[in-house]
Amino acid sequence: MDKRVVILGGGTGGTLVANRLYRASHGRLAITVVDQDDKHLYQPGLLFVPFGLADEDDVVRSRAAQLHSGIGYRRSAVTSVDIDRNTVHLANGGTYPYDVLVVASGARLVPDETEGLTGPGWHENVHTFYDLPGALALRSALESFNGGRLVVNVVDLPIKCPVAPLEFCFLADWYFAERGIRDRVRLTYVTPLDAAFTKPVAAATLSKLLTEKNIELVTEFNTGSVDGTAGKLVSYDERTVEFDLAVVVPLHAGAGYVNWSPGLGDELGFIPTDPHTLQSTVRHNIFAIGDAAAVPTSKAGSVTHFEGEALVHNILRQLAGKPLDASFDGHTNCFIESGFGKALLIDFNYDTEPLPGHFPTGVGLPLLRESHLNHLGKLMFAWLYWHVLLPGRDVPGIPATMPHAGKRFPIATSE
Repeated sequence: MDKRVVILGGGTGGTLVANRLYRASHGRLAITVVDQDDKHLYQPGLLFVPFGLADEDDVVRSRAAQLHSGIGYRRSAVTSVDIDRNTVHLANGGTYPYDVLVVASGARLVPDETEGLTGPGWHENVHTFYDLPGALALRSALESFNGGRLVVNVVDLPIKCPVAPLEFCFLADWYFAERGIRDRVRLTYVTPLDAAFTKPVAAATLSKLLTEKNIELVTEFNTGSVDGTAGKLVSYDERTVEFDLAVVVPLHAGAGYVNWSPGLGDELGFIPTDPHTLQSTVRHNIFAIGDAAAVPTSKAGSVTHFEGEALVHNILRQLAGKPLDASFDGHTNCFIESGFGKALLIDFNYDTEPLPGHFPTGVGLPLLRESHLNHLGKLMFAWLYWHVLLPGRDVPGIPATMPHAGKRFPIATSE
């Protein structure tokens, strides 16, 4: 009998793993993808929706249509996973036994965990662009916003695409400049971090860009509550930031069924995962990819793509009874839209922070520097996503491991 691989989640990770695994196994595995709906969301596109640069039709397609015809697709919510009996339980009462389980169910927003966030003002003067309904509501709010203080607030980490809130600030600066009212809008970025970004070199570059664009930076602000009526963010240490319009990135958690599956996940609902093999630490036949995996790298689409090669390789090795390869290095690659037809690019991994230079070689795209070429790369990524990444193909010239060529590494000094 064919070995049974069940993949929970038909998003980026689940889709590309299913397609890669089908091809790599020459169709000899019984692969089934399970998800609660048939709407595959291109999440990077949500950033553009509030500014009228993308519509719903641009970012949503059928999940099943992205899968190879030899892969099964089951539309159902998951209620729990029995990791001792190797069985997935579905909301409709059905069950799926597995030989290998891949958890690819991403991260979900939990705005109700922040006091007042979904209370008075929600989708009126308090918004998010991290889901499609929120992004669409925010578009209407921005169209009618004619001045005042716009605050972009990250409640806590980890979040999907950590640079997206910064990108929103930069695009808002451009958007209001195009409307001729930038001088009437006070832009503020509020973060729990002690800088604009988690990595020092990139943080310095991004902080400088915020200053150049007259965007205020408020650091070490841990949001405890949101008062939409009074227009205030309140931190746990009782600091306040007032707003006329708030764009909030809510707390994130793993899929709900993880919390209902004893032994499967951590306290946030993410899967404890070996950062190099992507095998879970809870059972040898469970793997995790993308936002669902608790690994020390960004929850970003590029990470999921780079993880896919190592994950599929290790699933096949595990099924063959062979030792796993610890080949994933945490490679992350992100375009950062900065407005006015420009963008930056960062490229890093577990051991190397974003550095200046070029990617993927010394004559490639500029790193940590604004350029129109990077902006075009950001726009081109949408095509690559649908036609290369999701089908599980490699991007020519872009290795899964972080390239060192082209980067300007600090010169080591001896004392």
